[in-house]
Amino acid sequence: MFDLSPLYRTTVGFDRLAQLLAEMAGSDAPNWPPYNIERLGENEYRITMAVAGFGPEDLKIEVKDNTLIISGRRPENFAKGEMLHQGIAARSFERRFQLADYVEVVDARLENGLLHIMLKRELPESMKPRQIPIKVASTHLKTIEGKVEKEETPAEESKETKAA
Repeated sequence: MFDLSPLYRTTVGFDRLAQLLAEMAGSDAPNWPPYNIERLGENEYRITMAVAGFGPEDLKIEVKDNTLIISGRRPENFAKGEMLHQGIAARSFERRFQLADYVEVVDARLENGLLHIMLKRELPESMKPRQIPIKVASTHLKTIEGKVEKEETPAEESKETKAA
């Protein structure tokens, strides 16, 4: 276990990061059901979980405080007869995934025993890089001893030098 308290003295706003590190170090992650995390594009991801035997009514997907929680609950009367051998896991589960800022769940589909959860990172406009256009100043008028004279810009000076 790591002591992260010295970080709190010298940082501002990183308390959530320290909390996440502490949770990850102390948690014993479950290994069932198996899952894949794929990157489909620059800002698109997919989590695929093997949930054979679970129907849409048995599964629940929830996002709370940047945590994606996927749970499956089986009814008590799942087995219809006496079970002689049970090789297919029929136990309930809960999986948690920490989502980065601005990652949203956009779709969830159950297909052939696989639960596909589509995620997309959507940066707000204020966070996206943007270019600031540079404006060219037009000719300015300046006043010298009560007279109004035209001030030349460097571009105009070079035109006159070339003409001479």
